[in-house]
Amino acid sequence: MTDPVGKLPSELDQLPDRDPEETAEWAASLDAVTKAAGPHRAAYLMRRSLQHAEGAGLALPKLLETDYVNSIPTAAEPAFDGDLEMESRITAWNRWNAAAMVTRGSRLGVGGHIATFASAAWLYETGFNHFFRGKEGDGSGDQLYIQGHASPGIYARAFLDGRLSEQQLDNFRQEAGGDGLPSYPHPRRLPWLWEFPTVSMGLGPLSAIYQARFNRYLTNRNIKDTSNSHVWAFLGDGEMDEPESTAALALAARERLDNLTFVINCNLQRLDGPVRANFRVVQELEGAFRGAGWNVIKTLWGSAWDELFQLDTTGALVRRLRAVPDAQFQTYATRDVAYIREHFFGAEPALAELAKLLTDAKIAECFYSSRGGHEARKVYAAYKAAVEHKGAPTVILAQTVKGYTLGKGFESKNANHQMKKLTIDEFKGMRELLGLPIPDSAFADGLVPYGHPGADSPEVRYLQERRAALGGPAPARRVHAVALPEPEERAFKALYKGSGKQEMATTMAFVRLAKDLMRDKETGRRWVPIVPDEARTFGMESLFPSAGIYSPLGQTYEPVDRDQLMYYKEAKDGQILNEGITEAGAMADFIAASTSYATHGEPMIPFYIFYSMFGWQRTGDQFWQLGDQLGRGFVVGATAGRTTLTGEGLQHADGHSHLIAATNPAALNYDPAFAYEIAVIVKDGLRRMYGPDAENVFYYLTVYNEPKPQPAMPEGVEDGIIKGLYRFKEGTPAAADAPHIQLLASGTAIHWVLEAQELLAADWGVRADVWSATSWGELRREALECDEALLRGEQRVPYVTQALEGAPGPVLAVSDWMRQVPDQISQWVEQDWSSLGTDGFGLSDTRDAARRHFGVDARSITVAALAQLARRGEVTASAVKEAREQYGL
Repeated sequence: MTDPVGKLPSELDQLPDRDPEETAEWAASLDAVTKAAGPHRAAYLMRRSLQHAEGAGLALPKLLETDYVNSIPTAAEPAFDGDLEMESRITAWNRWNAAAMVTRGSRLGVGGHIATFASAAWLYETGFNHFFRGKEGDGSGDQLYIQGHASPGIYARAFLDGRLSEQQLDNFRQEAGGDGLPSYPHPRRLPWLWEFPTVSMGLGPLSAIYQARFNRYLTNRNIKDTSNSHVWAFLGDGEMDEPESTAALALAARERLDNLTFVINCNLQRLDGPVRANFRVVQELEGAFRGAGWNVIKTLWGSAWDELFQLDTTGALVRRLRAVPDAQFQTYATRDVAYIREHFFGAEPALAELAKLLTDAKIAECFYSSRGGHEARKVYAAYKAAVEHKGAPTVILAQTVKGYTLGKGFESKNANHQMKKLTIDEFKGMRELLGLPIPDSAFADGLVPYGHPGADSPEVRYLQERRAALGGPAPARRVHAVALPEPEERAFKALYKGSGKQEMATTMAFVRLAKDLMRDKETGRRWVPIVPDEARTFGMESLFPSAGIYSPLGQTYEPVDRDQLMYYKEAKDGQILNEGITEAGAMADFIAASTSYATHGEPMIPFYIFYSMFGWQRTGDQFWQLGDQLGRGFVVGATAGRTTLTGEGLQHADGHSHLIAATNPAALNYDPAFAYEIAVIVKDGLRRMYGPDAENVFYYLTVYNEPKPQPAMPEGVEDGIIKGLYRFKEGTPAAADAPHIQLLASGTAIHWVLEAQELLAADWGVRADVWSATSWGELRREALECDEALLRGEQRVPYVTQALEGAPGPVLAVSDWMRQVPDQISQWVEQDWSSLGTDGFGLSDTRDAARRHFGVDARSITVAALAQLARRGEVTASAVKEAREQYGL
């Protein structure tokens, strides 16, 4: 709809104007400024008015983009709390050794990255000297998410302070000997140094947000006071293209996580070239973060630009900086001054006049090197403002030059991410630029030397004194072993005894067990239930009023179902993390909780329950991150299998998560059939992950939504449940000459196999023994360990071989998964092997129809068993044909 003059109505047009005359005067004033001073001046006044209004707390839409200048003017910078000359020398040594380490390693072709740290050196050094809290002070220290490609610089600093040796630097990317350094931050490979794996780009920023949130969760639940911990995430501007990088920005702002700072190194280059070749990535990021509610600090220009901004009385310089695309600014950093005068300052007369006041040396300094991210004072001012800001997370957009100080062959070159070494002459040039006392004789063997001022040098003493004042070395990972007491046996016994005639899905069995364990006096408060907005689907609504849903605001409303028994209850000390529709967010929650034993010295027991189809398939990269970060806990794939979730169709029908899970060495994967198996597995998991000899593993359990009677636990099966296989029910008839077959099944397939067992006996005189295969994956893992032992001369027989030893007849394995899942163990089964599974895409239908479609229902199993026996000559081929006809196959 338009008004009579054809203008679209604005939001303000919907509100009554109590003084139209005053409004008209304001509009007329703006028109007058535009006419008298030009549109640039009018726009400037409007921006300043909006900024002033925002600072005064007026309820106006946020200004999403500010001028392309520093957020903190030079005059407002705080005094620098340190010895700038000393820190410059330390940074120079770190730059040198990072480049030397990668260059020396390049002789063996192991690669490495130089340019990223070269651009970000001051971003790290300023933090290490002034802001990053270590773990030897009060609390847990800060959590540092180091940009993966900057790892050589972190190793270089650890070498300077004596935590790494020259030999270890020379073993960069050479880990097989046991004394090497991993390429990137990998806690599993270097657990005393790294806390957080970050080089699967995008996962670092997502994890940092949920880590900051989990810190608040611990505080609000009175587990541990984390108020002195700050989360720092160091990111690349190109990395922000990953969807996970910005997926949770609104969460961070919504929950006012002022314990979180993103530092984005805006060197305007990604792996192959400019980040936003035709645009400006800094302005784009500013708009995204401001729009999400973050505090934004831009640290773009170094002190050499101060003179230029003072001379810019018309605003022409600021306008030009806002207009130049990233790729062009990168070009300026590689061209001569004459080019810059013509193509940058020649854009409008006012700029050309300004350029006449500048020497070539001043222009070269500004465009070649003077960036905010390369000056300690600028970075210090940004960091101080970030940690002092309250009520919102902060992002620092720091502009740098990729490859800074590495020479003209590196700086701002599109290919510098793939450039792995410097020549000796380039190192000598770098030596002169950095002012390092490294003689030519040190290059005599053709290798670039490492540099060190000496263990008792002023530089090392200064570095170590700074770290001591901040709480010890960083980054650092510390594990203080805290074994949790075993929960009371009562919770497990409830599942051991079965459900009698009452039907119960294994999903409900797990939830019942978890609910009882959360009541345990000693460990109950350490359970962290995590669910991505499907709690009611999994029957977890009973936890809402008792455990509460975590919210830092508590409950500011009256829930619509308050008069019901299981009402929706939010609380500041709520225990449940109900994440909305975000498996990635829920997984980031799980990672933070599962590694709290190391990050905070507080072991937590997370269980993350999800649609199994939307777990490993959707967030498999995060599961790998979890394993790398040495996380512990239970992940539960609910509504599992390809045929148990009626009506939903192929996008919900999971037949392969156990295959994906099998690729993760840290995952112990179980597919329990009965409630008592769940109890045994969870109890053993608590022992292995939280007992005196805690292991760095996590458990994946699949549970089903199909209600079935749950039997009581037979005697003596606990060991088989944990190892992955035990005989559940022997077959009949008992005639010695009856054909015999072994039926192995996992999860809900046990019920089809038990029905097939009866059909085989009643209709065909075949004896079938039924085995519960609780874990195909654990059977395979143990068998592989036995194979490896053979290479060392040890004779070990795999458990699956022992368990089935002497069992008569062939083996038929059945599951609600693809045949590849049970086929994992086939090579260690001495009997003839065959399997049935749900290969292919899922489909919408009833359970019975879906199982018939995939050929895994009881009658299909019966025919398959007869066919396998017929191939051995133990039943006739005609019996197989007759069975097909009888069962309608």
